[in-house]
Amino acid sequence: MRSSPPNASRFGDPQLTDGVYLTLSAIMALVTAPSLVLNATVVIVTLRHKKLRQPLNIALVNMAVADLGAALTGGVLGVVYNAWPGHPPLGRTACVVEGFAVSVFGITSLCTVALIAMERMFVVCKPLGQFNFQMKHAAVGVALSWLWSLGWNLPPLFGWGRYELEGVGTSCAPDWHSRDPSTVSYILCYLCLCFAMPFALILASYGKLLWTLHQVGSPNHGRKNLTRAEAKVARMVVLMVVCFLTGWLPYAGMAMVVVYSPDVHISPLVATLPVYLAKSSTLFNPLVYIFLNKQVTRLYYYY
Repeated sequence: MRSSPPNASRFGDPQLTDGVYLTLSAIMALVTAPSLVLNATVVIVTLRHKKLRQPLNIALVNMAVADLGAALTGGVLGVVYNAWPGHPPLGRTACVVEGFAVSVFGITSLCTVALIAMERMFVVCKPLGQFNFQMKHAAVGVALSWLWSLGWNLPPLFGWGRYELEGVGTSCAPDWHSRDPSTVSYILCYLCLCFAMPFALILASYGKLLWTLHQVGSPNHGRKNLTRAEAKVARMVVLMVVCFLTGWLPYAGMAMVVVYSPDVHISPLVATLPVYLAKSSTLFNPLVYIFLNKQVTRLYYYY
């Protein structure tokens, strides 16, 4: 049986009760509210204190900005729209705007995770010798993350691909369900270049980082100048990467299943769960960053 097209959920799934929608709204509120507060705090505290304006922190602030944007667009809308009595149509314009905005912020955040993982790999593993990751490198990486995301999320606005309702019909995303050749070609490029490629960079950097930490811990290893601070920051980044991928992999996996097996049946409610898990990733990163970084924690409580 063919998977339920997003348009079937435009007015809400008739099999779902108002209680289910209210539960989804409450879950999204529990994620969105602290996400807004914590990501805004990361941005404000970092901008207010010069000692935090370091290359790694610039990338972390960029991630916080992207996560804040995703929470403001996708999170807040998910809270309001799921709680709205009757679930009236989202409207084509609102669907496109929400789908575009959430996608831009989400892919920017994913690219920034790749940037952060690579930064730690260069700093800790030193594959290029004494190469120093400086502010200019962080600035270029941040700019590229936004340009890459915009470059691959703009095409649906001009006819290559499209944004459509997903899950229970209370959010929008690139249309994974369409069998139109133009839309399928866009989705395949999107999955490869906006999910698979950053994911491969993250895994490669993550693997190299863990291997180096393991080797440095060996008594027979020649390098002894890995400081405790470097190791701690590296572990913080690894945890952030794991948390982010925990949020996004189920969503990307579901999209791949729908694209490559269009006849698979996925109920709207089941299809919504990976969407909400992906949106919850906006909460993971500031939690890890604030509570595992003593310098930030002291400034956070001071602020």
